[in-house]
Amino acid sequence: MIVAVARKELRALFGSPLAWSVLAVLQALLAYIFLGQLDAYLSLQPRLTQIANPPGVTEMVAAPLFSAAALVLLMAVPLLSMRLIAGERRDRTLVFLLSAPLTLTEIVAGKFLGLLLFLAAVATLPLLMALSLYAGGTLDLGLILANFLGLLLLAAAFAALGLFLSSLTASPTVAGIASLGAFLGLWVINMAVSDPDSALNTLSLLKHFESFNRGLIDTADIAYFLLFTALFLAFTVRRLDNERLGG
Repeated sequence: MIVAVARKELRALFGSPLAWSVLAVLQALLAYIFLGQLDAYLSLQPRLTQIANPPGVTEMVAAPLFSAAALVLLMAVPLLSMRLIAGERRDRTLVFLLSAPLTLTEIVAGKFLGLLLFLAAVATLPLLMALSLYAGGTLDLGLILANFLGLLLLAAAFAALGLFLSSLTASPTVAGIASLGAFLGLWVINMAVSDPDSALNTLSLLKHFESFNRGLIDTADIAYFLLFTALFLAFTVRRLDNERLGG
């Protein structure tokens, strides 16, 4: 049943002009950043040859591209998640969904999975761009795969938080603004905290993504993303449970 709900959400996303517009804008932004980084690398290449152990194209083009993709996702996910539950409540179809022969966990997991699959397609864009560099040289596949894994985990965390905030209101616009505000707040924490040992660093999603961006797959960062995602999915189930009990 989770797959059925996820399939419904995917159909709704791919049938929405907004989702296609977001996908087109993301592709244009990432392509612009990719070509800009590649041009900068090519202009520096003569000087890099004079360094004993120069950074390669993966470090100077692919890694910054994934870092930019993380910020792009921060802006895009609120637009994609805002209608997941708020839209159902606005259209008065949520009551039918809650009365269907589905558990709340299946409903929430299906909506989350549908959005995550769409975001996985978005995360594939920088992956394909990075792999295209194979045409002109060698790549550090470990660094690229670490960045791709980190981007998927970050997308899952964003999707879970956006889904929860969508469950709190009947207005998709309010849900989108709340999600964007929450994501920007987590980003501000990442920029404002200079002490790496600060406890605030544990709250920043982008700070945990930075390890993957450097090619380090730390189990602590993976655990943080998984716990963050599971926590907000549980909050969403709890919120819908209270609404169903309240009639």
